[in-house]
Amino acid sequence: MVKSVVEAVFEGAAKHPQKCCLADDNVSVTYDEYAKKIKKFAAYLLSQNVKRGDKVVIEACQSVDYLAIQLACQLIGAVFVPVEHNCAAEKIAELSKRVNAAYVIAVKDSDGVTFDEFAIGAEGAAELENYTLPQGDEVCEILFSTGTTGKEKGIILTHKNDIALAENVMYGVEMKEDNVELIPSPLNHSHGLRRYYANMVMGATVIVISGVLNPLKFFALMDEYGVTAIDLVPTALTVLLKISKNKFGEYKDKLRYIQFGAAPLMDADKEKICALLPNTRLYNFYGSTESGCIVIYNFNVENAKKNCIGKPACNAEITIVDDNRNPIESSLENTGLLASRGAMNMSGYYEDEEETKAVLIDGVVYTNDVCYIDGDGDIILLGRQGSVMNVGGKKVSPDEIENAAKQIKGVIDCGCVPVDDAMLGSVPKLFVQTRNESAFDPVMIRTELSKTLEPFKIPKYIVFIEKIPRTFNGKIIRRELK
Repeated sequence: MVKSVVEAVFEGAAKHPQKCCLADDNVSVTYDEYAKKIKKFAAYLLSQNVKRGDKVVIEACQSVDYLAIQLACQLIGAVFVPVEHNCAAEKIAELSKRVNAAYVIAVKDSDGVTFDEFAIGAEGAAELENYTLPQGDEVCEILFSTGTTGKEKGIILTHKNDIALAENVMYGVEMKEDNVELIPSPLNHSHGLRRYYANMVMGATVIVISGVLNPLKFFALMDEYGVTAIDLVPTALTVLLKISKNKFGEYKDKLRYIQFGAAPLMDADKEKICALLPNTRLYNFYGSTESGCIVIYNFNVENAKKNCIGKPACNAEITIVDDNRNPIESSLENTGLLASRGAMNMSGYYEDEEETKAVLIDGVVYTNDVCYIDGDGDIILLGRQGSVMNVGGKKVSPDEIENAAKQIKGVIDCGCVPVDDAMLGSVPKLFVQTRNESAFDPVMIRTELSKTLEPFKIPKYIVFIEKIPRTFNGKIIRRELK
């Protein structure tokens, strides 16, 4: 097995040089062309005095050049530090200072260089000839993640981590070498990056696109490149299903799989995409930036299990632990917290030893996700510790209440959190987003919920909110609701 993603691309260039490797909205490159571009960019970075171990901050965009610069950093041993697209110049400057960046590349004018300036400068560069391919334990990237806690943390990852993550995806979705995968997910986040890595290690083809708000372009690229697989975050699926109607149904004999991750899927979206694509494998990946894709489940099966995230990926060892992090025999009546061990786990948080020790101990990443393993060996996820409610001794998942509420006519979005109760310990409180406050009817909502939920799951409080706070990939920011 290769030891880095850049090595995988070079192997692909030697094995099938004329095969399409990567495409964006404007251009496509073969494996040979992509390898040459990476070597040119690497040579140019060296000419700009970027050295092994230096941090390179890059504003993300869905382009061939952006990904080539990333692998050029790998080739010379520099550390890739992406920031989100259209990030404020002040934010880029702040992050660059935090990591002591040696070089900064942004889309628009900033304290560094623009992509155009970089590309023009690299045009005259000769391909790098004398290089040593990176080794597994070398740091290759720092991915900054805010998540739902509000504190921004830099996750340190090595080449070994990236290859293990690529294997988890490749084997998890049963990827083939002739795979053509469309990735609209932002490429400064681990979700999109890791799907790209998997396809490069497999020697497959990736098409990157800037989001899903232009469905004509989305489906045109699917047709142009003969897309066989798609990577989506749940919010992107919701948008596509809403604005493209039943268009996905036209690809029911072409799409081998769609993989989802980063946040839970709404039950209504699951049902619709299963109906449109009855023969397509629909995978839900569970994971985090710290440990990556570690559990996978194909929910497009008969009698799919509710709240199931499936079985561990090939490089992941999963344990359910108690609050003191001791392994337990879990069950519905004896839930615990999910912990993972494997080559995909991060090295730690950048310059934050205290936070690292709180999450990573002896190679094990500990989460706050409440789970249990059922009799079939499948992992059932109830939610985050602190959001899963203990209502009079009974565990209640906020996701179940939210999914039920979203089926009610007039409910645009909702979020559920626990609140203290003198009698029951805690009870559900449901925030509901409707067209406007005059359209909000808590009595009707409670009546409708009582048709599908058990009495102890019915929210004690149902209140109006103008907008549910969510992260870019659709996770509810529950601390703001609390």
